Amino acid sequence: MKRQWLKLIAIPIIGVVCYSSISCKEEAKSKTVKAITVSFKKEGELQIKKSVSDSIITKLDIEIADDDYSTQTGLMYRDHMDNNQGMLFIFPDSDYRSFYMKNTEIALDIIYISEHKQIVSIQKNAKPMDETSLPSEAPAKYVLEVNAGLSDVWNLEKGDVIEFTSF
Repeated sequence: MKRQWLKLIAIPIIGVVCYSSISCKEEAKSKTVKAITVSFKKEGELQIKKSVSDSIITKLDIEIADDDYSTQTGLMYRDHMDNNQGMLFIFPDSDYRSFYMKNTEIALDIIYISEHKQIVSIQKNAKPMDETSLPSEAPAKYVLEVNAGLSDVWNLEKGDVIEFTSF
């Protein structure tokens, strides 16, 4: 009598292990997803002043975005920012800028500022999670993001100026 041997071949296919001539079964995979809370980190202070009177409109604690990672990430994945806080983006050159609100949960005012630290345009009440382009009206070297509505509360206008210090 001749014996017949059954060959078993394991073929992994994206989470499923199949054995030829036998059966397929789902492998149990356990994945843990950690929620990371991104919180505000004070890296400087900023003042906004009226251009005509040089009077201080407001003072803010700022987080600074001045490298590729921080300028691309910005305020994404955050669910809160205090009204006395903002994020200042500092670019190496002055150019037309455009921001969008992908993965940004906070409604924002986006304030575009020239290399001479004067406000050149404001995109008010940018909607959370909206990927619509929000461009500057003139070249900007700096961009300040604050909670939506604050530019109206502060009565900001083109020509108003900023001063800031970083730590």
